[in-house]
Amino acid sequence: MGPNGSGKSTLLRCVYRALRPTAGTVRLGEEDVYAISARESARRLAALPQEAVSEFDFTVAEVVAMGRLPHQRSMARATDEDLRTCEAALAGVGAGHLTDRGFLTLSGGEKQRVLIARALAQQPRVLILDEPTNHLDIAQQLEVLALVRESGLTVLTALHDLNLAALHCDLIHVIDAGRIVASGPPHDVLTPALLAEVFGVRAHRVPHPETGAVQLLFDRLQPA
Repeated sequence: MGPNGSGKSTLLRCVYRALRPTAGTVRLGEEDVYAISARESARRLAALPQEAVSEFDFTVAEVVAMGRLPHQRSMARATDEDLRTCEAALAGVGAGHLTDRGFLTLSGGEKQRVLIARALAQQPRVLILDEPTNHLDIAQQLEVLALVRESGLTVLTALHDLNLAALHCDLIHVIDAGRIVASGPPHDVLTPALLAEVFGVRAHRVPHPETGAVQLLFDRLQPA
């Protein structure tokens, strides 16, 4: 989490190899992700960037099948196992009924479900999401984040909505001007002092009535 321009997307791009860091390393387990092949990296990491848009009207089945490419030999046809994996991924996100639809005809929430299914069909160990709830209504936001959390994968995501992050994330890392300034569980990290310093807002913490998770109400920060 962090303000616009703080470096969230840049950090995620370094993790999924769209950018190469100029210093330091990105490690998956004990391995530098740049020390393994692109194909092997794609078997371990799946990413859903903000700009995941297709101008070609592939069917939903074709979009999800792209997730199997890292597991296939060059020019090889999809196997029965590939087809079963794709069907299971679509069923897992509640989008099995969309199989034959054109991707461009879908709503925003449906597109996100299909793109998550594609990532799940990739069978990665880590799923990376950059603002996965953008342009979704609140019901779709909650559905998408619940699907991701229930996937059983390690998930690294950038989110703008602090309350959604507090409800769905185990750990929050706050980034400001390209540096991580706080890390830990939501209750420990989302303090009024930190939110005033990093986001420039006055925050009031209240418990969620159902889950007890910290939730935030905001005011403008008044000058001293």
